[in-house]
Amino acid sequence: MFVDKAKIYVKGGDGGDGLVAFRREKYVPEGGPAGGDGGRGGDVIFRVDEGLRTLMDFRYQRHFKAERGVKGRNKSQHGANAEHMIVRIPPGTVLIDDDTQEVIADMTRHGQQVVVAKGGRGGRGNTRFATANNTAPELAENGEEGQERYIVMELKVMADVGLVGFPSVGKSTLLSVVSAAQPKIGAYHFTTITPNLGVVDVGDGRSFVMADLPGLIEGASEGVGLGHEFLRHVERTRVIIHVVDMSGSEGRDPFEDWVLINDELKQYNASLIDRPQIVAANKMDMPESEANLVSFRERVAELRPDMEIMPISSLTRQGVQELLYRATDLLDSIPVAPVVEEVAETSERKVYKLEAEDDNTFTITRDNDAFVVSSPRIEKMLKRMQLSTHDAILKLARTLRHMGVDAELRKRGAVEGTIVRIGEFEFEFVENSSYY
Repeated sequence: MFVDKAKIYVKGGDGGDGLVAFRREKYVPEGGPAGGDGGRGGDVIFRVDEGLRTLMDFRYQRHFKAERGVKGRNKSQHGANAEHMIVRIPPGTVLIDDDTQEVIADMTRHGQQVVVAKGGRGGRGNTRFATANNTAPELAENGEEGQERYIVMELKVMADVGLVGFPSVGKSTLLSVVSAAQPKIGAYHFTTITPNLGVVDVGDGRSFVMADLPGLIEGASEGVGLGHEFLRHVERTRVIIHVVDMSGSEGRDPFEDWVLINDELKQYNASLIDRPQIVAANKMDMPESEANLVSFRERVAELRPDMEIMPISSLTRQGVQELLYRATDLLDSIPVAPVVEEVAETSERKVYKLEAEDDNTFTITRDNDAFVVSSPRIEKMLKRMQLSTHDAILKLARTLRHMGVDAELRKRGAVEGTIVRIGEFEFEFVENSSYY
């Protein structure tokens, strides 16, 4: 089964917690703090593996969470950093942030990798909080939470040559003739519903990858039929072979077919119309094909005099070898690098925001008899600080006082015993005290 789109959840590992500890050696009086920092959480990294061809693995596993860092240890030992989680993806995968719809990366080269969810920093141990005024602090931080996000993965098949055209024009038959691929072939529309890949050996020492892509119909650029599910893959091909049923066996006009398909390509992505294209006038072994070809050439010349038209028959193999030679020559004349979407480097796209530690803004709202304080700085502090010690409570109280929260609460009518909520924490307001 070919899967070319998936939505997954990724989360970087949380940082390890810092430790509160003290030296207790027999002959080291007043040894001081010795709690180490926690280790950094692991990143979730996507790496391209050219051995993969579909996103099938992501149909069954949709959650990827990296390991958290190891807690700090005594004797000022740093906790171990967690191993990064490496997720293998096929070449041609576009990664999109589901919330912002921003393209994170366009993965095309073997070994290319990108960090999609960063691990959190480790919390600081009490060794890091020692000062001249407080030589034995009982302060430590929890590890920072790892980044988490939903990612949409879109796979665009990477082939040198892509076969496009209406259903039942002979694309699958052509691929089966020129390569070892065995696509499903049937006398009905939409036999091919997923791309088929085959390696074509031209015979002169050259080879290339050809993709038989699902048939297009009018309105595909707006999602009709297979629509975008098909057009997504055309973007990756370096040369387009436009297969046209020259016999008109389906009761359609070959020229109108050619015009409609090109219009759909242009509406989906205007750059596709400039992609090197060869028209393969197929089914030349059928009656009336020769007469139709003459008319077809004349009408195409009026719109695109530079368009190359090569008569072939996939059934009798007439003109097939010449088509392969011409496609190979075209491939040799254009860059090998795949056509990819322009995605700015992360550093260029980064939006610098005020760090929570420097943001002293806060708001106070009333919830019945309680006051609710909202502040990015305080909320982050509460998440990081281990509030199980007297020192930690004092540090929080000093921060609230310096930010002006105390004074504002009194101004709003807070009295002894008033409930104050900050995030998930709840305190009692105490008058004339340095903490709640």
